[in-house]
Amino acid sequence: MEQYVIPREDDFMTLRLCLDNYHAEKLFIRDCGGIREDGRYSLQGRKKVLEDLEGRMLDFKKDDSGLYLLIDSREVFHFPLDGYDSELTKGFSIAYERVEEDGRHVILGAGFNPYDETLPEPRRSVLRHILDDHLLEITFQGRIELSFHSWWEKPHWKYWRVMPPEKS
Repeated sequence: MEQYVIPREDDFMTLRLCLDNYHAEKLFIRDCGGIREDGRYSLQGRKKVLEDLEGRMLDFKKDDSGLYLLIDSREVFHFPLDGYDSELTKGFSIAYERVEEDGRHVILGAGFNPYDETLPEPRRSVLRHILDDHLLEITFQGRIELSFHSWWEKPHWKYWRVMPPEKS
């Protein structure tokens, strides 16, 4: 899946825009591995949340104590956002799941135009972030619309902005 990076200052606006305008299918949260309670090191992350969102409402609230993810108004996970203001914290990214007609997944590097007409239309979009040493992924149906924001590192790395879906 190719990924498109969104500026960190747009994080919570992006999350709100996606939840209000696109159909969320799945919520997945896992830790990023590390030293466990028993003192052993684990490279693999441990799943914390895996929720099918069909017929359910994903929402969030953010206050001084962090970011709360809610399903049908019930809290399912809290990110305290420790270290969020660090320069090392990156913003959300959008990954597109594209599949060729023969079933092969399209794997792209950086620098591709998300609207390249030679590529199949995305089946799913995944909104991703690393917060408090946890991977957050929210999977949406179809394409989340993007527009160019600015250069991160020329010539391949760009910042993108999430846009509301085009009205048909």
